[in-house]
Amino acid sequence: MTFKNTKSDAAPACRKAWWHLFKTDQFQMQTMIWPGLILCFIFCYIPMYGIIIAFKDYNILSTVTGADWVGLKYFREFFNDPALSNVLRNTLMLNGLALVFSFPAPILLALFINEIRNVKFKKTVQTISYLPHFLSWVIFGGIVLEMLMPNGVISVTLYKLGVIPEPINFMAKGEYFYAIYTIISVIKSVGFGSILYVAAITGIDQELYEAATVDGCGRFQKMWYITLPCISGTIVIMLIFQISSILNTGYEQIILLQNSLNLAFSETLDTYVYKIGIAQSRYSYAAAVGLLKSILSVTLMLLANHTSKKALGRGLF
Repeated sequence: MTFKNTKSDAAPACRKAWWHLFKTDQFQMQTMIWPGLILCFIFCYIPMYGIIIAFKDYNILSTVTGADWVGLKYFREFFNDPALSNVLRNTLMLNGLALVFSFPAPILLALFINEIRNVKFKKTVQTISYLPHFLSWVIFGGIVLEMLMPNGVISVTLYKLGVIPEPINFMAKGEYFYAIYTIISVIKSVGFGSILYVAAITGIDQELYEAATVDGCGRFQKMWYITLPCISGTIVIMLIFQISSILNTGYEQIILLQNSLNLAFSETLDTYVYKIGIAQSRYSYAAAVGLLKSILSVTLMLLANHTSKKALGRGLF
């Protein structure tokens, strides 16, 4: 009496079925993603070879392979830099304020947009809130600087209302920089950031709202007990991304708002590396700091994802 090895027979059958399904149903869809993967590999992964210059004494006149190996020299130099404490403080403060104010702002806007019943008014609100995102930081920053000048509309209005004794150049006051940066960041990003949450809200089963209405729930109760729990997965994913980028502020918007009078409050890791590493052609130093930031960002993302899965039962992966 012979016995068939069903396990070994099933594996080739499964592979054959998978290959047939791939050829008939998935091949055309899969090929649509190939150009993106190829571009990502060429422009994102191949250039990662350049990370090696963080461990070499590289200059633009030499090649990467021909530069002298210096090991952790530039990492030690960065950690011993006397400006590090101030730069790190500003970076964490700005990103901490963004986590408190800029992160929940698109969620709140999406919730309120969802409650607008007049279609024309809803589209008007969305258009107005999206508009700042499509202005470059050069234009948007220029408008902000003009408004915050001593003869700008904000200073003049506050002076005429008696709030301040005399017109103020707000950008010359370093202690105002954190608040100014946070406010304009919210204004510029809140509309476009709400698109993702609005899309998530539209996918909620409307029968849940109808059942809540029958039970006598008001609008805010529906937001709290239906809308927010249903989009919590999207919120968690975006929160993980926000935490992982806590050391990244970007440099375009800060460079535009920065001057010698507010430098003590506006110098961040990104602007510091730009000035020291790029403007002064210290490419190895810039690469070393960039590598450190990347390692810390990945570590923070993994920790945030692990904490989210433990506390909420869901995460990014």
